Amino acid sequence: MTELTPADLAVGTTVTHERTFTPEEVRTFTTISGDAGDHHVETDDEGRLLVHGLLTATLPTTVGGELNVLASRMEFEFRKPVYTGQHVSCEVTFVEVDRGDERVAVVAEFEAARVDDGTVVMAGRFEGIIRI
Repeated sequence: MTELTPADLAVGTTVTHERTFTPEEVRTFTTISGDAGDHHVETDDEGRLLVHGLLTATLPTTVGGELNVLASRMEFEFRKPVYTGQHVSCEVTFVEVDRGDERVAVVAEFEAARVDDGTVVMAGRFEGIIRI
C-alpha cells in the first residue's frame, strides 16, 4: 500500500491492498474467533484451508486502519471462497469525502478478487470518520 494521508483523500481515490493468507493465519483466526467449523480446520483435496470470510474482510479494513478510519458501518458480501495460498487483491475506492474542522467523513466501496483468475470473492463498503 502506498503512503496515503487523510489530506490526500478525494472522491475517486483508490487504494489497493494484496495478500496471501497462510494456514497459520487461518488457525490463529479460528482460535481467536471461535469459528472452528470443519471447513476451516480440515484441508481440501489440494491441502488448503478455507479462509474465514471475516479474515478475508481484513483486506479493506487494512486500508481503513492505515488511514485511522473509525468505522461506523461496514458491509460485506462474500461471493466466492478464498483458500490458503491464493493471492487476493482488494481495491478500495473512496466515493464520499466530506471535510470538517475536526474530522473527515468517508464512504468507500471495495472489491476483492483472486489475482490468478480475477474471480471476485468479496465486495462491500465502509463508512466512518477520520479525526484530524
